[in-house]
Amino acid sequence: MHEAVNYCLNLNEASIDFLRLIEAQMSIVADLSRADILLYARKSEQEAIALAHAQPHSLAHVYNKSREGYIITNKTRPEVMQTLLTGRHQKEYRSFIAEGAPVVRQALPVLYPPPLAAFSSAGETSEQPRVIAALIIVTNLIEHERHRLRSRVFQQALKRLQVMVSYGQVLGAEALTPFGEQDGIIFVDSLGMVQYASGIALNLYRRLGYKENIVKRRLADLDTADEEIRQTALTQNRCLERETKEGDRYWVRKALPLETYSPGRRPWSDSFKRGRLVGKEDGMIIAFHDATESRRQDQEIRVKNAMIQEVHHRVKNNLQTIAGLLRMQARRVKSEEARQILDETLNRILSIAVIHEFLSNENSNIINIKEVSHRIVAQFRQGMLNPEKEICLELVGEPIYLPARQATACSLIINELLQNAIEHGFEHKQKGFVRVNLADEGDQVIITVADNGDGLPSDFKLDQGDSLGFHIVKILVEEDLKGQLQLENGNGLAVTVKFPKILFRGEEGWKEHASL
Repeated sequence: MHEAVNYCLNLNEASIDFLRLIEAQMSIVADLSRADILLYARKSEQEAIALAHAQPHSLAHVYNKSREGYIITNKTRPEVMQTLLTGRHQKEYRSFIAEGAPVVRQALPVLYPPPLAAFSSAGETSEQPRVIAALIIVTNLIEHERHRLRSRVFQQALKRLQVMVSYGQVLGAEALTPFGEQDGIIFVDSLGMVQYASGIALNLYRRLGYKENIVKRRLADLDTADEEIRQTALTQNRCLERETKEGDRYWVRKALPLETYSPGRRPWSDSFKRGRLVGKEDGMIIAFHDATESRRQDQEIRVKNAMIQEVHHRVKNNLQTIAGLLRMQARRVKSEEARQILDETLNRILSIAVIHEFLSNENSNIINIKEVSHRIVAQFRQGMLNPEKEICLELVGEPIYLPARQATACSLIINELLQNAIEHGFEHKQKGFVRVNLADEGDQVIITVADNGDGLPSDFKLDQGDSLGFHIVKILVEEDLKGQLQLENGNGLAVTVKFPKILFRGEEGWKEHASL
């Protein structure tokens, strides 16, 4: 909801909470209405502002962009301002939107408190309802004409649903998944009789073996889960969504109970019942779709992920076996140079094995490089530090999530830089530190490995490949990470690796990771 809600006229904390409730219920109503729904409140005596905007998932949006925050006047949207000023329902006001398309608008007043809740149990007014907002339903003219050709039963049911959202009484709607183009719709009256079924709904029922028309049949007579969800929704007095398996197919159903309110009729003695306005139960809309194919695809993905994890697990085990063989070989060789080469190769293999271990335990290919770095540092503490010297290994910085390929490159880079610092940085010193620092700079990742050791010799030349370890690091940084390598040789050595970041889409939306 737009932040301007705190500065609109006639709104207090309670009425703002009520508008947020309506906003949460607008999405499914926009889907079923096949229309954009906007919530306007008065910003000043002459202006109103769109606080919320719900767009349908079942067809193209009326507006190309969200209208939240859009300001209108009596000149630009007279039907909205009239509803805000008079509290009257404005029906089928035809106009054009900025994109040039012809649309039909209707405006419903939003009152607070809702009319039926404004009276105490004694029948006396506790707070008079006042207009705090207007709910605007904007339908493409073509879609509006199509809707007029639909069953009158469904048209009336949809009108009741739209009135209910203006009362904030489509309880549970916020938990429903979006309505899609392949969803069928049926309307069941208060006696459980099917009074309307869309063409898609009839086709879906044929998959269940019902070749004849199900209209005018009792829902309880059908061998489906529809009646069960209807009864549950009536008992709980709220919208529900259920997934069931019938035969070899999976079905997802959404049940939306409808009520008819008569604000002009007394008494309003029991205004609230479990947080809901008491109205006349007037049937139910049930939307459903066949989710069999998507569930099978989900199952295939789960199986593939399990197989991939098993592969990573086996690769990790094989790498550790190879590392074990190299360790045995290193103990047997007499040449110190050969032993050093085997130890360096052993550490490179173990660094790669760490990545495969993480991939075998996680459901994602995104890896926390700080956790990997922690494992690598632990391996060096256990096997590489000279017990006769006091060298402290440190790891600082924040968690940084990288894709598997980049995490592998970074693990090798950190391994090589640690190995170089420990082996060559303290030949003439008995104690010191080696620090690995991880930094997320928003648009790039920075990894720094610094020590207070001897530093590089004055005649060291990186481009000429004087060190195999630095040569490996240079290739990984420039070729794999598309980044930059910087060396600062002074009081010890600091090696900095920088590489850019891009976006990837995860389960929680857009996140950042480094570019491949």
